[in-house]
Amino acid sequence: MAYTEKFQRMADVAMFQVASVSPEQVNTLLAQGAVALDIRDKEEHDADHLLGALHVSRGKLEMNIEGVIPDLNTVVLCYCNANNRGALSANTLRQMGYANARYIEGGLKAYKNLG
Repeated sequence: MAYTEKFQRMADVAMFQVASVSPEQVNTLLAQGAVALDIRDKEEHDADHLLGALHVSRGKLEMNIEGVIPDLNTVVLCYCNANNRGALSANTLRQMGYANARYIEGGLKAYKNLG
């Protein structure tokens, strides 16, 4: 998918400002209590998602996240299909006080490619 230059620049900044986790780390982190947060649109989530993932679309993240994940210390693993929306969401959560917000490198596609 081709992104606009401004969108990609914003996503690149977010990826620089927030920590990521590799797809290989996801299961371990979830077993330790991390929360997977699918920030894709509802249709995308309904088609496929990480088992047990919470869903809050990127467009409603700031409005709804505190009702879904009230503990600001929760390790939150944001993901989209690849990187950009996941990184933007994790960065937004950090700005809202979620100190342990991360994004999954390569998103759902990279995780699913692990088998």
